Amino acid sequence: MGDVAEDKSSFYSNAEDYWREVPPTVDGMLGGYGSISSIDISGSKAFLRKFLGDGEGKTGKGRALDCGAGIGRISKRLLLPLFRTVDLVDVTQEFLDKARTFLGDDAKRVGNYYCCGLQEFVPEPDRYDVIWIQWVIGHLTDDHLVAFLRRCQKALRPAGLIVIKDNVSYEGVVPDDVDSSVCRDLDIVRRLVGRAGLRVVHEEQQLNFPKEIYQVHTLALR
Repeated sequence: MGDVAEDKSSFYSNAEDYWREVPPTVDGMLGGYGSISSIDISGSKAFLRKFLGDGEGKTGKGRALDCGAGIGRISKRLLLPLFRTVDLVDVTQEFLDKARTFLGDDAKRVGNYYCCGLQEFVPEPDRYDVIWIQWVIGHLTDDHLVAFLRRCQKALRPAGLIVIKDNVSYEGVVPDDVDSSVCRDLDIVRRLVGRAGLRVVHEEQQLNFPKEIYQVHTLALR
């Protein structure tokens, strides 16, 4: 995607400018598609439960990281019900401020609110059972995504899991000038995962989303 984001600084600053103007609501987080939130969460919960448990090779339920967390929609509905502690990271401070009230009583089980772009974020090593990365990889250049995934791998506990859930294009890289992001096809995403030294251990397509939006795929990585 070098031709898409040659000026990396404006690629990131334009995205930050876009999100600063987005209302801190579920509908705002989902680009006007707030109605799909329940379908999305149900699919994610079924996906994640395949891995969680106490047996050998099962992923623990101690701490999760919500990447590109926004106001905490995924933390509230998916991660906090399944994990004892959740950390949130997002580039927009207003969203994290809203998360403190949006999460209600469960906010007391949030460990940290990190205000940082993922291209610069360094998660603490050996800290997380699950790192959830949804609808945000399009805001990273290829090199920054690979580097971030490598840092995430170091941040996993034994049997930990990285999950990417995102739109995928039908072919190639499709730029979105509105929010300064890109949408990659599945083969490109898999290639970048491989460059990071990770492998896809399970993959599913999210069903029952509106036909007019890109397909959404969920990939579990180790």
